[in-house]
Amino acid sequence: MKIKDLIAPLEAWAPRSLQEDYDNSGLQVGDPEAEVSVALICLDCTEAVVEEAAAKGCGLIISHHPVIFRGLKSLSGKSYVERTILAAIKHGIALYAIHTNLDNVLDGVNGEIAARLGLKPLGTLAPKAGQLRKLVVFVPHSHANEVRNALFAAGAGHIGNYDECSFNLEGTGTFRGQEDSNPHVGQRGERHHEAEARIEVIYPVHRESAILRAMTAIHPYEEVAYDLYPLANAHQGIGSGLVGEWDAAITESEFLAKLQQTFGLQAIRHTKTIGRPIRKVALCGGSGAFLIKAAIASGADAYITGDVKYHEFFDADGKLLLADIGHYGSEQFTMHLIQRRLVDHFPTFAVRLTETVTDPIHHY
Repeated sequence: MKIKDLIAPLEAWAPRSLQEDYDNSGLQVGDPEAEVSVALICLDCTEAVVEEAAAKGCGLIISHHPVIFRGLKSLSGKSYVERTILAAIKHGIALYAIHTNLDNVLDGVNGEIAARLGLKPLGTLAPKAGQLRKLVVFVPHSHANEVRNALFAAGAGHIGNYDECSFNLEGTGTFRGQEDSNPHVGQRGERHHEAEARIEVIYPVHRESAILRAMTAIHPYEEVAYDLYPLANAHQGIGSGLVGEWDAAITESEFLAKLQQTFGLQAIRHTKTIGRPIRKVALCGGSGAFLIKAAIASGADAYITGDVKYHEFFDADGKLLLADIGHYGSEQFTMHLIQRRLVDHFPTFAVRLTETVTDPIHHY
């Protein structure tokens, strides 16, 4: 299978346009037209992972964290990043990363953490701004349903737990075809009145190109009249972190024990227990201390993340139980998430999980 075809469903799920400005997701080494028969999934791409991939005949490594994160001025092997890239080139292995774009979709990294804990997702902890737009298109009554269905199929009309959402108004459109026109209805040179529907749908920005292509492909008019509007509405499916809840509250000790068991942790760094039952939980895989205040504002009883610094523990301020389960600990199941996505799309393609533990932190 070509690399570009293999990664297409990943980028449809977590478009690269959703990655943070500082990030570097996407194909980092290799030719998108190259054929591969086996892919290896990992959290971090290291020299050991590349050697494992080579030994298993994997032509592609898909990692969560990009190995090329900052600009490189040379490839002399002086750092682990350069050595990893050189090893990949030596073995003819392509490298692909799906990082903060996967963090920023509700059913991505944080959705996997919530699923492992049995939490029902309620929405994104910190929705990303500017992710919604509205399309208004004018369609003759005879084709309104076809155009509406095409818009829905392309990804428009989703609001929370509802799909196929639209608003429709009846009216009359006028137009006059000029000499070089080829009107669907009416005659050149004559003003025509047509009973039309005004269809309004909301859509995520990253689906805009696909939605406009679908609309113009099915619309009967030679020139399609439509408007695009930016929206200030928050998209609860795109952004940082997640808020979820259990059907019934548990004690703080049960909560910490659940974290330890679920993520296989030797220890958990956490704030002082405050005697508060835990039902509503905020979480963010990786380094999520920047969302502590958002977790408090969400009304969460606890916040789960990694890489919390000493002074950041004070930010919990006795308002919730803050638990640091480590960067690797919180994201370790991301590999399984990516593997499932690929297997669902390509059941006969070999997608393997790395056996190399890349957590750089050890406990004595």
